[in-house]
Amino acid sequence: MNKVNPFENLTNDKIKYYSLSNQALKSYDKYQTHPYTKTRVILMNGTEFESNWFYHQFARHCSNNDIRRELAEIRRSEQQQQKRISSLKPIGETILETTLSYEQLAIDLTAILAKREKDFTVKNQLDFALLEDFDHLYRFTDLLAMDDKESYKNLIGSYTEIMPGRPTVAEHRHPFDDIRKPVNFILADPLTKLNVNIITAAEQQTMNYYMNVGSFYKNDKGRKMYAEIAMIEEQHVSGYESLKDPNSTWLECALMHEYTECYLYYSCYKDETDPIIKAVWEEHYQDELVHLRKVAEMLYKYEGKHYAEVLISLDYPELLSFNENKDYIRNVLKGVRLTSQRENYINVNDLKRNNTFEQYQKSVVKNPLGAPSHKVIDLYIKKYGEDLRFEESPHPEKELRDRKKDNVEIGRVKGA
Repeated sequence: MNKVNPFENLTNDKIKYYSLSNQALKSYDKYQTHPYTKTRVILMNGTEFESNWFYHQFARHCSNNDIRRELAEIRRSEQQQQKRISSLKPIGETILETTLSYEQLAIDLTAILAKREKDFTVKNQLDFALLEDFDHLYRFTDLLAMDDKESYKNLIGSYTEIMPGRPTVAEHRHPFDDIRKPVNFILADPLTKLNVNIITAAEQQTMNYYMNVGSFYKNDKGRKMYAEIAMIEEQHVSGYESLKDPNSTWLECALMHEYTECYLYYSCYKDETDPIIKAVWEEHYQDELVHLRKVAEMLYKYEGKHYAEVLISLDYPELLSFNENKDYIRNVLKGVRLTSQRENYINVNDLKRNNTFEQYQKSVVKNPLGAPSHKVIDLYIKKYGEDLRFEESPHPEKELRDRKKDNVEIGRVKGA
């Protein structure tokens, strides 16, 4: 790959605003558009959402109105970008159809980041949460298939297998046990810093989506499952955001946000197969180059730091490219019995007495057979005789191969 430095060859130094007529773009075709184009749309929508709320929080913790005005200018541009990306979603795509794309993004993005991650603290968190998003896709797909058994095929293709991961009912942990050790961003590999920023924004977007749309679902079983899985997404965001370096200043964080956006838009542009959406990624990439330079100037003006002191390596590392990760996921599925205890991961069989995981489970999961995530699968099995899956070979965990009974004990009960 040719090296790309986003600070070189800038052709524009002013923030561009889009006209009102150019803030709503032509939507993609949900049946014809490639599944990974849909995931890129969700990824960049979440990235812009993260950027907007970061700048709002920055402004609420800043007393300098000159800085707050510059933040407002960048934020306005980011808001326009978010509206344009959001409009790419077609009107006829249902809440649940969009949800499947959210989970496919979570699965493949997490696997891609984990495969290239060198920091074991970050990699372990990625692998740990991957198995939970993998299970969510399985349960949401079965919910969709109750109405139309074949519809999921047009939405996610054959790029991701659909089968149980760590059962959702086993994912409910005490809040203390989802906090990880933060990464030192000064010493960290450039890819590690990008990975942490990218996955935090992506999971936050999923959490926000489920928080807001779950109550609008058309039936009670779906509403309840959205509520349950939204709580797991809250746990994921807690875990990922705790990896961020808490010693970074607000402007250092802003610089890393803009660098991450530049990197992602450039990656999406290079990876995109839809020519219309590819042009959007290119246009927004040019916008982000201006934002990056603006923040770099602020960092030097107000903190006396050169942007290279924060980013260290200016050239983009390996670009993000979506691809199937079935073999990697099958290998990670060996960890379905893991839970977490403070910063560590532990097999539920090795938990000591009076541990926080079991205490929390007794409080929240009083009746595992009544959990919404289980009842959806149970209802599907009663209707069709077995659950819906897409497996290219038998499940790698033998305890999860039974298609006529949903396992609610593995990863939750000792000895299961």
